[in-house]
Amino acid sequence: MTSTVELPLWLFLLILLFAAVTFASHFLFPSVRWFFRIRLERAVARLNERLERPIQPFKLARRYDTIQRLIYDPEVLKAVTDYAASEGVPENVAAELARRYAREIVPSFSATAYFGFAIRAARWLGNALYLVRLGHYDAEGIGRIDPRATVVFVMNHRSNMDYVLVTYIAAERSALSYAVGEWAQVWPLSWLIRAMGAYFIRRKSRNELYRKVLSRYVQMATGAGVTQAIFPEGGLSRTGALTPPRLGLLKYVIDGYHAGGRDVVFVPVALNYDRVLEDRNLIAAANREGHRFNAGIGVVMRNALRLLWLRMTGRYHRFGHAAVSFGSPVSLARFLDSAGGEDVTEALADDLMRRIGEVVPVLPVPMICWLLLEKGPLTRVEIELGLARIMEALPSAHIHLPRENRGLAAETGLLQLTRRRVIREAGEVYEPVPEQIEILRFYANSIRHLFSDEETIVSASAKEISASAGS
Repeated sequence: MTSTVELPLWLFLLILLFAAVTFASHFLFPSVRWFFRIRLERAVARLNERLERPIQPFKLARRYDTIQRLIYDPEVLKAVTDYAASEGVPENVAAELARRYAREIVPSFSATAYFGFAIRAARWLGNALYLVRLGHYDAEGIGRIDPRATVVFVMNHRSNMDYVLVTYIAAERSALSYAVGEWAQVWPLSWLIRAMGAYFIRRKSRNELYRKVLSRYVQMATGAGVTQAIFPEGGLSRTGALTPPRLGLLKYVIDGYHAGGRDVVFVPVALNYDRVLEDRNLIAAANREGHRFNAGIGVVMRNALRLLWLRMTGRYHRFGHAAVSFGSPVSLARFLDSAGGEDVTEALADDLMRRIGEVVPVLPVPMICWLLLEKGPLTRVEIELGLARIMEALPSAHIHLPRENRGLAAETGLLQLTRRRVIREAGEVYEPVPEQIEILRFYANSIRHLFSDEETIVSASAKEISASAGS
């Protein structure tokens, strides 16, 4: 027992390394994790005191635990059995595929990443690119939402900046959980997005096993009260207009609801911009087979570096206004009661899109684009009068003018469009550049649905403008 044992130095070092790893994994790491877990729980408790809707325990659970709970869910296990039978593969192979889907979907929310980094970054980026405005906000309706209810923000999808703006605007209310597409599965972007609580979805997947895993995750999160944000259009609008809703995620939420359980309240959110960063790519996608929108991480980085260079050289200008409006909330429980037991998915989707359309912010650039498309070349005075006529024709619309000044709105909107060479000044009139008509149409489409009787409005605007020009 006391005899000397000789070992080569490399073997002795290897034994020490294994001993150190074993000590750390069995004694040190658990203690360190416990220490930081306690501090995190205290920080979250303090954070929940100032949030309107506290962060739910489901969102704070370990990612591994959520994945395990998801893949052993009875409905997922049944889907695994059905998939194995239909595809002729062993059940363990189907179970491993379900596990892979769960790992792909389930986020790893970090309160530190979300409230310590993401919100600050969203605030900085939003204000660096735009003059951000909070439009209509139904404070009374939103204030009446049951504190126990699950809130789902339902938004139109104009730009990838939508994530940034709504995260910024909703910072004092709750931590949002987004559904994001395949575009975000690029490292290190994917890590950051997971840490912010977003979950990845394959928008065009027809795999029944994948759909079951996704639907059960959405239903678990909804049932646990996790505040969510979804885009019923299913993707970015290629035309600038509101597009028909897709029913996938909305149906998952409805199917997971049980009468007498936690209510689900949908809050319509509408966004609009004086400049959509991806507008030319989106227009190109609208004319491309399959409407594929190509904007990889390389394109994003190239544009970011270009903006940085403009800022460093003193030639950078913000892209006008960006505005977010919140409509009147819709209770799923009440909607189901009024439907009398019928499948309400399509009716609810249409109602939510209508509510989103009603509160779409009306900004200077979309108004000017609409005027130029309807009337052709106009002088600065005629454009100002046209803006006034639009305001009269849309008394219930949420119109944003810089400093509530019609002249300043015309000036800033025209400046945005002339800088981009979308319109040009020919003598005293501003006229569209023929090659850029699609850009004008893209922005005009964002408010076109608000005009209930377009012929009357155009005719009235023309008479007023002509009378002014004659005088």
